[in-house]
Amino acid sequence: MTKHLFISSKGQLQARWQSAFPDAVVRTELGGGRPDVLWWARVPLNSAELSSAIATLSGVPVVVLSPEPVQEDAMHAIALGARGYCHSHATPAMLQQVAVAVTHGGLWLGPELMSRVMGAASERLLGEHPAEADPGLDLLTPRERAVALEVARGATNKEAARRLDITERTVKAHLGAAFEKLGVRDRLQLVLALKYVPVDIDHAA
Repeated sequence: MTKHLFISSKGQLQARWQSAFPDAVVRTELGGGRPDVLWWARVPLNSAELSSAIATLSGVPVVVLSPEPVQEDAMHAIALGARGYCHSHATPAMLQQVAVAVTHGGLWLGPELMSRVMGAASERLLGEHPAEADPGLDLLTPRERAVALEVARGATNKEAARRLDITERTVKAHLGAAFEKLGVRDRLQLVLALKYVPVDIDHAA
């Protein structure tokens, strides 16, 4: 059975967390063995504490939970090595989806926040690192490249289809091919593969 460990400042297991994972354990500090998923719910977000937890449990997916999710904290958490970032009051079903994503090697930010993060990151670095010059794009066909760039800039499949004058089904096909060629599992990993996300984020938690 998958073991879920919640690290919370209050040391209290919220009902929705227990509903999602009946085997869940909550503590105020790390300890008691190696979990399969670590849920970091300490507020405010402290970079040193989070980095230490990620290093201590190397290989264990870490998901940061926040009562007030913000884009800067999400990008900072991912840059530190967290595999996910979501609202601490997410529904049990949503928490279960997050767990499935991170335990299978994916990253999770949630659709809306992920789109905003990708858009902001791409806009920030496009001038410094033009995507067209990224060597990873050489692996893609011209149409796959066009779809990948639209998605990396934060476009939905529908928006990419409209901008490129193709169907959503075609977008999905090209995006799937791009994922496979670039060795990525989701949209955020695509952004990382194309070097849109800065490696050092100056943000005080």
